[in-house]
Amino acid sequence: MASLTPPRTFHVTSFGCQMNVYDGERMAELLVAEGMSAAGARDTADLVVLNTCHIREKATEKVYSDIGRLRREDGTTPLIAVAGCVAQAEGAEIMARAPSVRVVVGPQAYHRLPAMVAAAAAGGRETETDMPATAKFAALPRRRKSGPSAFLTIQEGCDKFCTYCVVPYTRGAELSRPFADLIAEARALVEGGAREITLLGQNVNAWRGTDDRGRAIGLAGLAEALAAITDLARIRYTTSHPADMDDALIAAHADNPKLMPFLHLPVQSGNDRVLRAMNRSHSADSYLKLIARVRAARPDIALSGDFIVGFPGETEAEFADTLALIDAVGYAQAFSFKFSPRPGTPAATLGDAVPAEVMDDRLQRLHARVNRDQLAFNRASIGRRCNVLVERRGRQDGQWLGKSPWLQSVHFTDPAAIGDLVTVELISAGPNSLAARRVD
Repeated sequence: MASLTPPRTFHVTSFGCQMNVYDGERMAELLVAEGMSAAGARDTADLVVLNTCHIREKATEKVYSDIGRLRREDGTTPLIAVAGCVAQAEGAEIMARAPSVRVVVGPQAYHRLPAMVAAAAAGGRETETDMPATAKFAALPRRRKSGPSAFLTIQEGCDKFCTYCVVPYTRGAELSRPFADLIAEARALVEGGAREITLLGQNVNAWRGTDDRGRAIGLAGLAEALAAITDLARIRYTTSHPADMDDALIAAHADNPKLMPFLHLPVQSGNDRVLRAMNRSHSADSYLKLIARVRAARPDIALSGDFIVGFPGETEAEFADTLALIDAVGYAQAFSFKFSPRPGTPAATLGDAVPAEVMDDRLQRLHARVNRDQLAFNRASIGRRCNVLVERRGRQDGQWLGKSPWLQSVHFTDPAAIGDLVTVELISAGPNSLAARRVD
């Protein structure tokens, strides 16, 4: 069984999206503030936090597999806390199915994690899945250290209710964090070493707030205010919804030099009947027209998307419409998944399931199109000069890795240091990265 002594070391494992990475970092900061220290590996930690994702079925099952793997050779386990969206959706089942779990905490309540861990170490089993996000953010400690690139959650929750998605049920309604709080956290990140900040939200471009002059603004206004932070060099944002891509945000891609030329804009399908069944508010045509407006504002922008293949009832002709949309857009990168029914969502009750082997075939064909276009985009970048933010060392001696403005992975071997923003010329391209040489 788990030790009942107060834990002194911890390890946080985060699954899923960038917002979970952000949440994992904040949980670690909370635990450090309580006097605990991060363990180098989870098999040596007194406390293991599994920060979970509920979007995909396999991700949920992976949580239970990981819980089992935490049992050690001497028969003991660390104090186990399950956090995140699986905790929110399946807290009672986790407690019943996994007796070794001592703490279950949802994504809006993790500011209570230290107190819950202390109670669990004293012999209890603690569950908290019903707290407002505003209380969470207000309770988090000031951020003091950061890598060159940092995440900043500005918005949580979703009001769109796509029929396949659990987010409205696990993260709640759309909520925008206050402008002043975000500016303060961004300044702290920059003071702690960040040169680039990626703004996060389930529907990040749904953020709305009031600036320091009392004006109602959206994401474009927030990005403009962040751009005034002197040592912040780059701003990115993800994940966007087509319905919230307003004129001001499109214009910001032309007018705000710190806003990087990259846009992740999920479409999910290229067929209108499937989009209606998904409860997406756009059509294939309206999405393509939106892409054209973005490209008119920023012609060199790199585009990314999300796709679901095998949604219930999807025919071969409807899937062909998705391939046609991919051909029309020419994505620099994309994420694609087989449909996975999530308990409690409307799509989980739909009949006319697409056979698994058909979904496998469609996914492979979609990957082939996206990989083709990603390689083409990278090859078209050869000869460009651009800035690269150095994030870490590469595997080879003297090699440095970083990101281009278009979120491409770039490697070079000229002198540099982590956190440098260096000018390079892109000299060769593969499907997943580019080689460069530094230009003085």
